[in-house]
Amino acid sequence: MKIKLGKMNRLSVVKTVDFGMYLDGGDAGEILLPSRYVPEGCAVGDELDVFIYLDNEERLIATTQKPLAQVGDFAYLEVAWVNNYGAFLDWGLMKDLFVPFREQKLKMQKGRSYIVHLHIDRETYRLMASAKVERFLSEEMPPYQEGDEVQVLVWQKTDLGFKVIVDNRFAGLVYDNELFRSLHTGDRLSAFVKQVRPDGKLDITLQKQGREAVSDFSAVLLEHLQRNGGHTSFCDKSDAGEIYEAFGVSKKVFKKAVGDLYRRRLIEVSPEGLRLV
Repeated sequence: MKIKLGKMNRLSVVKTVDFGMYLDGGDAGEILLPSRYVPEGCAVGDELDVFIYLDNEERLIATTQKPLAQVGDFAYLEVAWVNNYGAFLDWGLMKDLFVPFREQKLKMQKGRSYIVHLHIDRETYRLMASAKVERFLSEEMPPYQEGDEVQVLVWQKTDLGFKVIVDNRFAGLVYDNELFRSLHTGDRLSAFVKQVRPDGKLDITLQKQGREAVSDFSAVLLEHLQRNGGHTSFCDKSDAGEIYEAFGVSKKVFKKAVGDLYRRRLIEVSPEGLRLV
């Protein structure tokens, strides 16, 4: 068995001591789980899901706490403190995560949060983070088709829109003219692939496209009317921002769904709003 440093591992309890329990680390030997992290009623032979990292003396140590991110992840983390060697990020564990100056784009400041990538330093074998996230994005051609649902982490604002990290691997962009809600660095949300560019970059949209989007929202709008006594004040004159806040879709999708329901003679349309037939 090989331990995965900086990740969750499932290990067996092999020994109990006054200050905790030792877990079977395979080739890495026995790994201490300090008393404060030992679950109540835990006994020798039990298997535990633990996170493995290095203590202040660079020894392997286990915790049942789950960090905000693991090795290989991109995350939005806050700076807990800084010193002459770099910055230290709060990632949910007692020992903070180190970002040396060489891995900072700008000098990090206490109390501010940054998008970083977690990795194991090849020279020191220590867990650390880097704000130079471009280096860690995949250069492979993304395996997506138009309309595929993905998970994105909002990275940074640009003149065109927001850069996002797609499925913890690829670079993507959400264009300003397709935004119908506010975005902020560090937001995590579901989105959809609009286009895979020849260079491997991804155009991302926050809502489904085409007929499927209209069909799905037609059902949502119909259910909304049924729950509200057969009437809503929303109509094709409503503000796009208010439509998105209420339904999570663009005004374009809203209007197409209204047209779809009207053609099917399920609703009436008036300046006062929509009403079920």
